[in-house]
Amino acid sequence: MDQRVKPASQEIRRARSDNPKMRERDLAAQLGISEAELVAAHCGEGVVRLEPRVNDLLTGLEAVGEVMALTRNESAVHEKIGVYDKIVTGDHSSMALGENIDLRIFPKVWAYGFAVEKRDETGVRHSLQFFDKTGEAVHKVHLRPSSSLYAYQKLVASLQSLDQSSTISIEPAVAGSDDVADTPTDAASLREHWGKLTDVHEFFGMLRRLKIGRRQAVRMVGEDYAWPLDPETAVPAMFERAVADEMPIMCFVGNRGCIQIHSGPVRNVRPMGPWLNVMDETFHLHLRADHIREIWAVRKPTRDGHVTSLEAYGAGGEMIIQFFGQRHEGEAERADWRALAEALPRLAASAAA
Repeated sequence: MDQRVKPASQEIRRARSDNPKMRERDLAAQLGISEAELVAAHCGEGVVRLEPRVNDLLTGLEAVGEVMALTRNESAVHEKIGVYDKIVTGDHSSMALGENIDLRIFPKVWAYGFAVEKRDETGVRHSLQFFDKTGEAVHKVHLRPSSSLYAYQKLVASLQSLDQSSTISIEPAVAGSDDVADTPTDAASLREHWGKLTDVHEFFGMLRRLKIGRRQAVRMVGEDYAWPLDPETAVPAMFERAVADEMPIMCFVGNRGCIQIHSGPVRNVRPMGPWLNVMDETFHLHLRADHIREIWAVRKPTRDGHVTSLEAYGAGGEMIIQFFGQRHEGEAERADWRALAEALPRLAASAAA
């Protein structure tokens, strides 16, 4: 975000009117504002400001029925069509564990919320949009033709904020990854702790205890646990093999406030310019493959044998996307997924350093 004077609300609305087909994210960048500021500028004109009460949102969404859930970061957009159900609420983390909409949510990151009505040639489209304190989108919910508009309107009314002003205060974004710049951990200590893992969910806690970033850890631990892959060919090759073998996979895309997961096969993969797209019935993925600077195959011990993931990182060390073979707790990793991961084109470790 640059330091120029930000446009007033009426200027933002005029720019939106003059560029009706430009994506909100792109228009906001052109105006030098966050996407949340762009949306907020339309309060009272098709936009209602909401309280970002995540747990109330999740429990209220089930009645809305089939919707499209969208979670993105700078380089990947993950869309799932389904119902919000099997909700688990909490102050520090919440979950939706439905068949299609599978989310891990961190409520304290959610700072702003809006109900948005947008008119186009097909009519009025309704969505719920939530942003963090920097104005970056953390999660969006788009209604579908079969959604209950009554339940949606009831939910919006229950979350409506007393503050319907068209301006918000955002904090400057901090560039970079979650890596720790200086770490006292040596490779031997990391390998000792890594080798004692019994569940993939213990991995983040291990990193915090050792005060080391995720990408630093995979670079340091050694090629029996993590090895670098060719960033240009590994993901397309993975998709090609998974589609051909009808192999169910898990695909994770997240940001600081939400992680969204697809579990199941992928069937329709379409490259388009720099984008690698999955266009399946209930799962759409849009991945800027050219943003991938490093991709690692990562092996973590569990009680059920080791589990292998593919982890793609951007130029700043940020996680873009992560893949696993589909499995449930208590199950061994799929042999076909393991073979696929181990056969993907590798880089020499020195090339990834």
